[in-house]
Amino acid sequence: MAILGEIRKRPILLMGIIALALLAFLVNPDTFDKLFGKDPNILGKVNGDEITREEYSDQLFILQQQAQQQGQPATGLEEQAWQMMVQSKLIKQQFEKMGLEMTDDYFWSQLQFDPMFAQNPENFDEKGNFRLQEIKKQVETLQNSGDIQSLNQWNKMRKSIEYRMMARELISNINSGVTVGKKEVEEMIRQRDNLADIDYVKVDYASFLQKNPIKVTSEDLAAYIKKYPNTYKTDASVNLGVVYFPAQASAQDDAAKLKEITGLLTGGNTNGGVVENFQNTASDSMFVMLNSDMPYDNRYLGENELPPSIREWVKTAAPGQITGPYKEQNVYVLSKMLDRKPSDSVLSKHILIAYQGAQRSTATRTKEQAKKTADSLYAIIKGNAAAFADGLKISDEPGAVERNGSVGWVTPASPFDPAYLNFLMSNPKGATGVQESSFGYHIINIEDKKSGSMTYKLANIVKAVTPSEQTENAVDKNARRFIQQVQGKSFNDFANIAKKGNYMFSNPKMVKRFEGQISGLGTPKDSEIIAWAFDKKREKGDTEFFVVDGTGDRVVVMLNGKQEKGLADPESVRDQIEPIVKNQLAAKKIIEKMNAAKAGSLDQVAKLFGTGKLNAQVNLLNPSVGGSMEPRVAGAAFGVAKGKVSKPVEGMTGVYVVLKKSETMNKQPGDIKQMTESMMQQNANFFGQSFIKSLQDNADIKDYRIEVWDKGVTQ
Repeated sequence: MAILGEIRKRPILLMGIIALALLAFLVNPDTFDKLFGKDPNILGKVNGDEITREEYSDQLFILQQQAQQQGQPATGLEEQAWQMMVQSKLIKQQFEKMGLEMTDDYFWSQLQFDPMFAQNPENFDEKGNFRLQEIKKQVETLQNSGDIQSLNQWNKMRKSIEYRMMARELISNINSGVTVGKKEVEEMIRQRDNLADIDYVKVDYASFLQKNPIKVTSEDLAAYIKKYPNTYKTDASVNLGVVYFPAQASAQDDAAKLKEITGLLTGGNTNGGVVENFQNTASDSMFVMLNSDMPYDNRYLGENELPPSIREWVKTAAPGQITGPYKEQNVYVLSKMLDRKPSDSVLSKHILIAYQGAQRSTATRTKEQAKKTADSLYAIIKGNAAAFADGLKISDEPGAVERNGSVGWVTPASPFDPAYLNFLMSNPKGATGVQESSFGYHIINIEDKKSGSMTYKLANIVKAVTPSEQTENAVDKNARRFIQQVQGKSFNDFANIAKKGNYMFSNPKMVKRFEGQISGLGTPKDSEIIAWAFDKKREKGDTEFFVVDGTGDRVVVMLNGKQEKGLADPESVRDQIEPIVKNQLAAKKIIEKMNAAKAGSLDQVAKLFGTGKLNAQVNLLNPSVGGSMEPRVAGAAFGVAKGKVSKPVEGMTGVYVVLKKSETMNKQPGDIKQMTESMMQQNANFFGQSFIKSLQDNADIKDYRIEVWDKGVTQ
C-alpha cells in the first residue's frame, strides 16, 4: 500500500510506468534487448528458439565427462558445446516439422541403437538381446532413490541421447528419398569409361613465381574473400602475440632429483635406530607411501602395462630384486619385484542376495536377514548343485534367471567389485561359496579357469623431475624483464624482441571467445587469457603477464587487434589463402603473356616459358594430369575438338594448354545396377554430412555469449 501511495502522489512516475509497460508490448524482443540489455540466462537463439545458460552448461558438462572417461583433456570444450547446442536445436526443429514426436515409448524403443548403449556388450545378453527391461528398472530405481545429483546427470544424458535419436531418424527419412536416375548413371559410366589422349604444356606456378615473385596485398586477399563470403564468415576474434616461458627443470634440478632417489636406495631414513632404505625396509607399501611421488599400487600388471625400460628385467628378476634408478619421461623410478603369477581368466555365476542400503539395491531386507538367506541357500546348493538354478529365482540381480547368473569371463583387471574378484582369484575351478561385497551377499560358483600371461607385482619409488625454486625464479625474472622491454612498443617490436631473446613466440591470429584453448599454447591459463583479451576495456597494444598454476610457467601476451563478427580480416587468414591468391595472380600474368605473344601452338607456349611438351590420358571421373588433380584441364580435353589446341586453362597447380589427339571408350567392370547402388550410397553419405551444415548456413543464429557471459545469472 505504501508503494501505491507513493505512485498516487507522483503522477509523472505513474505515466512513466504505463509508458514502459506499453513499450514492452510495442517493441520487438531484439529492440527491447538493445534498450535494456539481454537476459544473461539466454546465451543465444536458433530460428527464435532460445539456448539457455542451463542447457548449454549441461551440454558442456556431458562433453567434459566424456573427455575424462576417454582420458582426454576436459578443457577447451566450450565452443564445441555451443555448436552441438545449435545443431541440436536445428535437428529438433526439423524433427517436429516432419510431424515426428519424441515420446517416452519412442525413446525406449530406439535406445538400443544409440552408440552409448549399442557399443557396450554389457547391455546385451549372451543371445544378443538388448537388456531393455533391466536398464529401465535401473532408471526407475534411480528416480525413486532420492539421489538428485545422479538423477539430474541421467536427465542431461537422456536429452543428448534424444538429440542423437532425432538426427538419426531425420537422416534416415531423408536418405530414403535419395534416388539416382538412369540417365544420371549412364552419364557417370560414360565419364568413367571415356578417355582422352592429350599432349599439353604446363606452366607450373611454383617455377613461374620463383622467377617472377608476386607480392600479395591485403586488397588482393580482401577481393578473394568477397568472392566466397560463406566460406570466410567468422565470429568475433582477437589477434594475439604470445610469448611462453616454460619453467623447465634444469640440468642441476635433474641431478638433484637423481641424487635424492639414489639416496633412498643406498642410504635412507633412521627408523628406531636402524637406517631404513628401499632394500631393507620391512614394509614396501609404507616406504613407497612415505617416499614416492606416486602412491603404492597393489595390482598385478601385465608386461604391456609396465614401462618399456623394465619389460625384459621383470622376466628374470627375483622377489626383492631392485632395478634403477631409470628415467621415464620426466620421472626417475626405482622398481622392486614383489611377486609374479599368471593372469587367470575366470568364468563364474552367482546369486545376489541384496539388503537395504547396499549399492544399487532396492531390497527391503536387513543385512542380517540377507546373510541368513544367503547362508541357508548356500547350504542347500552345497549339497545339491542342481539347486543353483532354483536359487536364481530369488536373485536380486536383474535378468539373473535368463543369464543363468553368469557374469562371463573376468580377469584381475576387470572392473568388478574387489571382494568378488578376490573370491574368483583365490578359489579353484568348481568352488562354491558365500562372499559379501558392496552389492550384498553372493553365492558364487566358479565354472572354469584359464591361465593367462604372466603378471607382476612391483613396488615403485617415483620422483618427478620438477623445476626448483631457483629455476622458477630465473624464468619469472626473464618474463618480467621481457614485459618491461615491450611496454608501449609496437607488435613488430614485441615479436622481434621475443625472437632476439630466443623466447617461444607465437601469433594466433583468430582466437575466438569460447575456444578455451589458444593454438600453440595449450595451458590451463588459456581461458583466462582469452577472457582478458575480449574485455571491452582492452585496446590494441595492451600487454599482460600470466602465471600458470601448478607448472610455474609464465606467459606474456599482447593484444594485436580485434576482429568483429562478419567477413574475416584479410591479414588474419593470410597464411590460409595467400598461396591460392598468389597462384591466381600468377595465372593471370601467365595467360596475359601467352596472349601477348599470340602463342597458338604447344611448341610456341613451351618455348615462351622454357618448358617442354608432355602427354597424358585423362577422363572426367578421375581428372588426374601428371599426378595432379586437374578437373578444369580434363574438362578442356573433352571440350576441344580433336587436333585442336585449347585456350589457356587456369588449373590447380599451373596454367595448361591442351591438344587433344584422340578420344576412346574403354569399358570398365560394373553394370548400371552396381553403379546405381554405388551412387545412391555416395549421395546418401554426402547428404548426411552436409545436411546439418546446410541447416546451419541458412538458419537465423544469434550468439549473445560475449555480451552476457560475464553479467551473472538472474533467477
